[in-house]
Amino acid sequence: MSEQTLAAPIDDEQELVRGFSRYQTGLVVLLALVQFTIILDFVIMSPLGAILMPALDITAAQFGVAVSVYAFSAGISGVLAAGFADRFDRKRLLLFFYAGFAAGTLVCAAAPNYHVLLLGRIVTGLFGGVVGSVVLAIITDLFDLQLRGRVMGYVQTAFAASQVLGIPAGLFLANRWSWHVAFAAIVGVALAVIAAILLLMQPVDGHLKLKQERNAFTHLIATVGEPRYTLAFGVTALLATGGYMLMPFGSAYTVHNLGIDIVHLPTIYLVSGLASILIGPLVGRASSAFGSFPTFLFGTTLSIVMVTIYTHLGQVGLPLVILINVLMFVGIFSRMIPSQVLISAIPVPQQRGSFSAISASLQQLSGGLGSMLAAAIIAENADGSLRHFDRLGYVVIGSGLIALVAMYFVQRQVKSKAGAAVV
Repeated sequence: MSEQTLAAPIDDEQELVRGFSRYQTGLVVLLALVQFTIILDFVIMSPLGAILMPALDITAAQFGVAVSVYAFSAGISGVLAAGFADRFDRKRLLLFFYAGFAAGTLVCAAAPNYHVLLLGRIVTGLFGGVVGSVVLAIITDLFDLQLRGRVMGYVQTAFAASQVLGIPAGLFLANRWSWHVAFAAIVGVALAVIAAILLLMQPVDGHLKLKQERNAFTHLIATVGEPRYTLAFGVTALLATGGYMLMPFGSAYTVHNLGIDIVHLPTIYLVSGLASILIGPLVGRASSAFGSFPTFLFGTTLSIVMVTIYTHLGQVGLPLVILINVLMFVGIFSRMIPSQVLISAIPVPQQRGSFSAISASLQQLSGGLGSMLAAAIIAENADGSLRHFDRLGYVVIGSGLIALVAMYFVQRQVKSKAGAAVV
C-alpha cells in the first residue's frame, strides 16, 4: 500500500472512469458539494456587502471586521483541532465540523442586527474553517499524487459553482426578500449534504493503523515543530493574504468605483463562474501534465498582471469588468490548485490531518489579518466609492512574488522526497 493512498476503497471489478473508481467519482462529487457550501458561505459576504452595509447601518471598516472575524475564529479552531485531527475516522470528523458550520450559518440567517451576525460568523468560522482541511486530508489519503491535481481541479470547481449558482441565487434571494434568506438557503443545502455523507461515504480510517503520538498535544507540537513543514506553512499564509484583501470589498468597488449598476453584479458572478467551471478541471489537468510549479508560475504571473489592471481601473463598461474578472479567476485557480497538490505531498501520512488543520488555521489567520489590513488601508468617500484600492493591489502583488520564491523551494523539497517522481 502506497504512502499516498492509505484507504482507497477500490474494487478491481469496479469500472474505472478516467482513472477513478465509481466510488471515488462519487466521493469527488460529494466533497465538491461540501466545498461548495463552505466557499459560498464565505464568498457570499462580498457581494452581499453592498446590501448588508446600508441594511445594518455599518461602515466599510465594520463590514471588514465581519469578514475577518470568520477568519480569526477559523484560525483558532484549526489549531485546537490539529492535535485530534489524526485520531478519528475522517468521515466522523467531517460530519462533526460540517454540522457545526450549518448551525453557525443558521445563526447568521436569523441575525436581527450586526452583533448577532458577528456571533454567527464566529461560530461558522470555528467549525467551517476546519472542514476544508478535513476534505484535503481525505483527498490526500485516498488519491495518489499523480491523480491529486485532477481531483483538486474537480473539487475546486465548487468555487466556480458558487459563482454560477450560489452567488447569483443568493443575490436574487437577498434582493427579492432579504439577506437573511440567502444564508437560510445555504443551511438547507448543507443539511442535504450531511444526509448524503451519512448514507454514501465510507469510513476513512487507514491512518489510524499507523503509529502516532499518544497525546494530542504532543501530536500537535510534533507537527508544528517539524522543520520540513515550515516552508509549506509559510507559503500557505502568504497565498491567503492576497485573496482576503481584495475579495471583501469587490462588490463595493465594482459598484461605486467602476460604475457598474448593482443589478448587474449577479451577471458578473454568473459569467465568471461559468468560465471557472471550465478553468478548474483544465488547471488540474495542466498541473498533472506540465508540472505543478510551472502551472503555479503561470498563475502568479497572470495574477500580478490582472491585479495591477483591476486595482487601477476607472469607470468602465460591464464587458471589460467581466473579462478582467474571468482572467483573474484563471490566475487564482492556476495558483490554488497546483499549490495544494505540492503542499499535500509534504506531510507524512500519520500527520496529514494535523498538518492540514494547521495549514487551514494559518490560512485563515493570515487572511483575517489581510482583511483587517485592507480595512485599515481602504477609505470610503461620501458617495460610497473607495479610496486607496490601488495600494491593496501593491500588497497583493508583493505577497504573490514572495510566495512564488517560497514555492520554488517547496517543489524542490517534494522532488527530493519523491525521488524521480514528476511533480
